[in-house]
Amino acid sequence: DDAVLGAIDIAIGKARTAALFRAPTEALWDYARPGGPSPGLENSNGGLVVFPGGLPLFDATGQLLGAIGVSGGAPSQDLDIATAAAAALAA
Repeated sequence: DDAVLGAIDIAIGKARTAALFRAPTEALWDYARPGGPSPGLENSNGGLVVFPGGLPLFDATGQLLGAIGVSGGAPSQDLDIATAAAAALAA
């Protein structure tokens, strides 16, 4: 593929962010954006990634199992791939 090597670190950051906050990464943008309640949030916790492509993974009881992080495409593509991967793991 034509993804830049930096996409590797971004994907890892998305997975880490999703696991730390137990939420999809894009859900944090409203907090981290300029003018949001926590501007600069992405600079905390050793660096967070607050755009689409990171999803937490839970078991049937709601226990966090881990997270998926995808990077290398457009944000919407990253999210689509992460969503498909999460669905495949849940099957």
